[in-house]
Amino acid sequence: METPGGRMTSTTEERPEEEKYRAPALSKGLDILELLASEAEGLTQVEIAKQLGRTTPEIFRMLMVLRQRGYVELNADYDRYQLTTKMFEVAHRHPPIRRLTSIAGDAMQRLADQLNQSIHLGIIHTGRVLVIAQVDCQDINITSVRLGAHIPIYDTASGRVLAAWMDKPALEALIAEVGREPADKYSAFVKDLPDVRKMGYCESPSLTIAGVQNISAPIFDFSGKVTAAVTIPFIHRLTGTSVATAEECRERLVAMAADISRRLGAGAR
Repeated sequence: METPGGRMTSTTEERPEEEKYRAPALSKGLDILELLASEAEGLTQVEIAKQLGRTTPEIFRMLMVLRQRGYVELNADYDRYQLTTKMFEVAHRHPPIRRLTSIAGDAMQRLADQLNQSIHLGIIHTGRVLVIAQVDCQDINITSVRLGAHIPIYDTASGRVLAAWMDKPALEALIAEVGREPADKYSAFVKDLPDVRKMGYCESPSLTIAGVQNISAPIFDFSGKVTAAVTIPFIHRLTGTSVATAEECRERLVAMAADISRRLGAGAR
């Protein structure tokens, strides 16, 4: 294209910066993955196309590629597409997460067996708590969280622990991503953060299951930031197999989190 002064310019120069590097096929594939990540029961091809504002033929082509690469699977009984565990597996190849789960896994299992309680490990991912490790005790009655689950931060003790040590810009960015609704849960969440940071842990009744007391402690990395939260969904068994009180579980959990933090390099600076 020629300018009034006679200089030729390319159409690429006239586009906004983000328009220069568009990859429509990649964008469509990522849109499908992000949509299915929030749909526990999966979606049909027609539903995916409708929600993304795409045609069914172009969605079909993308789904075929994602199936071939192992990222989605088709539930033949219900004709619905669902995510496989491949994204979760790929994420765990990332060195920081692999190192974290490697260090924490054995310690969590030992403590779970000693306390006769289940324990899980969570990080912040896309504005939610992602459960990246889960261990159970040997008791026949347990309360555990599904590995790979994405949980709203406002509903969790671990979400409060992960947010309590954030600096102001990081916390504001997290809140912007999550949103301020429902307003009552948002207000309670923000109100709890100073106390969590002061105490060094979060202990509160579960907001999702009656009778469960969530106890969560932070794990720090070498930079001094909270990289994960380790949590016991404490239950008191009426069968007499609860070998430790909630207070004893909290003390042991905080001590284990501090040891994992040390092994990750916390305090080196």
